[in-house]
This record gives sequence, C-alpha cells and structure tokens, in this order.
Amino acid sequence: MSELIRVENLKKYFPVKGGMFEEKRFVHAVDNVSFTVDRGETLGFVGESGCGKSTCGRLLLRLLEPTSGKVFFEGKDIFELSSNEMRELRRSMQIVFQDPMACLNPRMRVKDIVTEPITCFEKLSEKDKNEKAMELMRIVGLSPEMINRYPHEFSGGQRQRIGIARAISNRPKFIVCDEPVSALDVSVQSQILNLLQDLQDEYALTYVFIAHGLNVIKHISTRIAVMYLGSIVEIGTRDEVFQGRLHPYTQALFSAIPIPDPTVERSRILLKTDIANPTNIPKGCRFASRCWCKKPICDEVAPELKEVQPGHFCACHLI
Repeated sequence: MSELIRVENLKKYFPVKGGMFEEKRFVHAVDNVSFTVDRGETLGFVGESGCGKSTCGRLLLRLLEPTSGKVFFEGKDIFELSSNEMRELRRSMQIVFQDPMACLNPRMRVKDIVTEPITCFEKLSEKDKNEKAMELMRIVGLSPEMINRYPHEFSGGQRQRIGIARAISNRPKFIVCDEPVSALDVSVQSQILNLLQDLQDEYALTYVFIAHGLNVIKHISTRIAVMYLGSIVEIGTRDEVFQGRLHPYTQALFSAIPIPDPTVERSRILLKTDIANPTNIPKGCRFASRCWCKKPICDEVAPELKEVQPGHFCACHLI
C-alpha cells in the first residue's frame, strides 16, 4: 500500500497558566511523535486518558497548530499550506467525534447537518439537498424520511450514524475517528464498527481510530500505536502488538483486558505508582517510575522508537 500520511517529530505543548512570578510551564501533550499511515488501512491509537491520542488526531487534521514538527498529506506539509489551500484539502479529511449529541447542532435539521460540508464548497438547491441527505441516510442505515428531524429525536447510535454521514458527505480519503463508540452501548458499538468497516471497503477510506477499548481496537485496526505520556512506545501490526507486547507498558495495558471465561487463569500487571507529571517530563524513560523491570539507564536516557522486527517498533532499553 502507498503512503497517505507521514508524521515527523510532531510536538504540541499547551501552556499552563500560573501566577505572575511563576516559571512558565507546558503540558507535553504530544512529544516528538513520528509514524506513517498507508492508504486504506486503519491505524488504531490506544493508551490511558491524557496520553495525547486525541490531540494527535486533531493535529493530523490541522484543527490544532503544532509546537513543531510536520504532517505530510499526499506529500504536502499541511502546516505550510495557505488558508485557501487548506480549505480545499479539508474535502479530503474529516473527523467523527466521541459525543454524538454534542457534535450535532440541536437547532439544525438532519438534512442541513449532513449536507453542510457539501454546501461549503458548492451550491445546492433545496431539491438537491434533500436528495443528497436521503442518499447519505440510506448509506449509514437510517430511514431517508428522517431528514427533517432534529438530533434530539434520535438515539445515541442513530446520532453517531448521522455524524458518520456528515463525515463522508464530501467523499473524503481520510477520517479521524475520535473514540466514536465509547459513549454507546456494546450492542450498538458493534453495529457502528461494522458500518465503518463497510464504508472503508466501499469508498477506500483510511482511518486513524482512537479508542480506550482494546477489544474495539483489535476488531477494527490494521496496525496499532500504543501511546504513553505524549509519546508512542510501541507500534506494529495488530497481531504483532497483541501477541508480541514488547514494551512493559503495552504488557500492563493489555493484561487489563477482561476475559469472559472464569476457567482462564492469567496474571494482572498492577502499576502501583501514578503517571509522571506531563508538565515535568522525566529525562529518561517516561514509564521508568512505574516499570517493574527498569535498569539504571532507564532513568537517565530516553529510549528511541526503534524497529525491532520488520514494521514493529518499540521504545525500550530492555528490547
């Protein structure tokens, strides 16, 4: 597969407000992250809350400006594009948000919501708008007759389908799915995941899928990136990460997956200390304070993300 997105040394620091005489501090939300996304694949991002997954997703769409670093979309650095060039590029990239109610305007009818991205680039008559809205509703599995309803008249799963319909209205090449199923019931989650996979096959979409649920990530991802405190600690194919689990944090994270079989015995890896302060990043390994097998070098030198096996990268001195 050919490369669609390439990220190089991406950083995003948020300033922390303090007193007049306090030293200026920054939250290292995304810190020196590099990776690629191939056309047609799904790169899943997983990690605990606050590790920088959503910030990274927003940087890929230039919804946030970076502190430093580059994001190349089809060979073009999106942070170097003018406002007009970026506006045109936005037809090719979209986002599906986590909260299906908060991301929909409660004062707009569904037909206006799902066709709004199209009307930003071309004029639609009322007849064309209705026809386009009805077509999008059919694609995401909703009744076309619902186009004149308001968001509050739908269930959570239906609202997320509306959000997906809006995202695909301009036939984009790339979509960031920012925890799109975390607010839904388990039975509805599977329906939304299957819908996303069907749309990916039909329209050759490329996803960056952000989630907390490891089983969700396993179901939909082609490759998986594990983030910890703003950095990627391991990245590889789904099978490599789930079965290999090279980094100690990956091992601890995946040991928390519940297994619905009481006869299966396994050992949980419990992390006894808190995560490091994101405004005061350790000079060595970010996971060293919680790692049960660290060495003296781990407190002194930050490990680089190195290729351990073809396509499988890990940032750990022990590997």
